[in-house]
Amino acid sequence: MPALMTQSNGDVTVAYFTESQILDETKIAQLTQELTKVAERIPGGKLLLNFNDVHFMSSSVLGKLIALNKRCKADETALKLCNISPQIMEVFKITNLHRVFEIHEDEAKAISAFNKKKWFF
Repeated sequence: MPALMTQSNGDVTVAYFTESQILDETKIAQLTQELTKVAERIPGGKLLLNFNDVHFMSSSVLGKLIALNKRCKADETALKLCNISPQIMEVFKITNLHRVFEIHEDEAKAISAFNKKKWFF
């Protein structure tokens, strides 16, 4: 079974996690490989990771997300996260990763955020 399912929402590629618990090293390796493939397909694009069904995850997943974030920045791919459970969000806050990633309450708000123009003065 794949660790991710993807679909397009306009010009945004949305990746949904298929496991509610991402704890096993084999699953984490599979997830890493699948995330890398998705990111390789959309350089300069928009990627949204939807954590809706994830309730528990290993701390090593955080390292994989940081590596994905670096890759996306290098490829100029916009990366956002959404639907993170309160328990997992607490880990993001403890590790200050909520300052590294752009995290939205739900998919609709994240999709909308991709389309907002940034104004620089």
